[in-house]
Amino acid sequence: MTTAEGVEVVPLKVLKAVLPDPASLAKNYTGYTCIGNLIKGKKNGKEKEIFIYNVCDHAACYKEVESQAISYTAGVPPVAAAILVAQGIWNPKTMVNVEELDPDPFLKLLDRIDYRRRLKTTLPSRSSRNL
Repeated sequence: MTTAEGVEVVPLKVLKAVLPDPASLAKNYTGYTCIGNLIKGKKNGKEKEIFIYNVCDHAACYKEVESQAISYTAGVPPVAAAILVAQGIWNPKTMVNVEELDPDPFLKLLDRIDYRRRLKTTLPSRSSRNL
């Protein structure tokens, strides 16, 4: 994009120039963030549906890592996945979606690194839930 004066404008750079640095905001964040996955499928021939999620307190997260909770909840799982790949535990030898890999070592590692997660195995019927 170019202005009438011939100056090139890059929208992302404009936003970066006018918005505050996200790290400067983290110290004042309060409340919680939630990130999760609704998983549907069959296990032992029966339909199964679970919701696995993490709730993270912004203030507690800032105290621990000097960042807002969303960066923590978005950053820790990929690091755990990278550890499993580096250790050879996840070694598919081809490009796959993470959903195709064995979840058990991943969930055990999240427990070990204290990434608090919750699991809800019984969800209300679709007509009565609001997801």
